[in-house]
Amino acid sequence: QLQLVESGGGLAQPGGSLRLSCAASGYAFSTYCMGWFRQVPGKEREGIAIISTGDGATSYADSIKGRSTISRDNAKNTLYLEMNSLKPDDTGMYYCAARLTSVCFARWGAPASWNYWGQGTQVTVSS
Repeated sequence: QLQLVESGGGLAQPGGSLRLSCAASGYAFSTYCMGWFRQVPGKEREGIAIISTGDGATSYADSIKGRSTISRDNAKNTLYLEMNSLKPDDTGMYYCAARLTSVCFARWGAPASWNYWGQGTQVTVSS
């Protein structure tokens, strides 16, 4: 069992930056594939970033590619998402997620394929 708690959301200016954190408690955080999802009212939850175990390979949705970095600190059991050049379209509820799988990147954008979720942290980008 893994418990996930997000933090770091809030109000940000367009063009600004935010760093989201996801603190994990439970067994063997380092063995879980970790991801970030975003959801806005009326839309499906969208996978935006993933980081694997082991070599820490990453992948990003086109909506945040090139201006965001997902990282993990296994010693601190913490996942991060740093977002720069924020846009109003980045507004939404951000969730971290975890799953145990030998194929970390298979269908990673599908919320149903993830086992554990945090409660979410709200990000609002507005001037």
